[in-house]
Amino acid sequence: MDKKDAIRKKYFLKRKKKYFKVDSKFFTPLIKLLKKKFRNQHLNISIYYPNNYEVDILEIFKIEYFSNSKFLLPIIENNNSMNFYIWKKNDILLVNKYGILEPDKTKIVNPNVILVPVLAFDKNKNRLGYGKGFYDKYLNKYFKKNKKKLAVGVAFSFQKYNNLPANNEDFKLHHIITDKGII
Repeated sequence: MDKKDAIRKKYFLKRKKKYFKVDSKFFTPLIKLLKKKFRNQHLNISIYYPNNYEVDILEIFKIEYFSNSKFLLPIIENNNSMNFYIWKKNDILLVNKYGILEPDKTKIVNPNVILVPVLAFDKNKNRLGYGKGFYDKYLNKYFKKNKKKLAVGVAFSFQKYNNLPANNEDFKLHHIITDKGII
């Protein structure tokens, strides 16, 4: 088992044991960041549908600030790439081959803000995901063309790891939001 796999296993268990429900206050630092970076710009925000004890990002729908935003969910495509599609909170979701909920395919939409699920993170804003590399591939490709966009990891503060192993394929996040604030 390589080091990343050992960390994944440890943090899956840690997140399961220490999981707690967040409320809309969790997102206050994110709102401040978005107001500063995007001013009054319309936002296309990619989120994830929470599973495996991930932070419940769906709380974001209760916040007035986001009422004019378009929300997107990822779909894993046949070629193992990922794209984002518009999704409204009560729209139907389909289960993909990994057991993850996805929206119906409509038109691909590029997000201004990408809220990324995190299994573990470190002080350098490195992120450990589930190991398939979907987010890393997408973010590396997307941010070569779109420097003004924002990638923010979403995690519990107890998911912080001292120094994650990282390579050139791993995407370093711009910020990470936790229950203790924003990094």
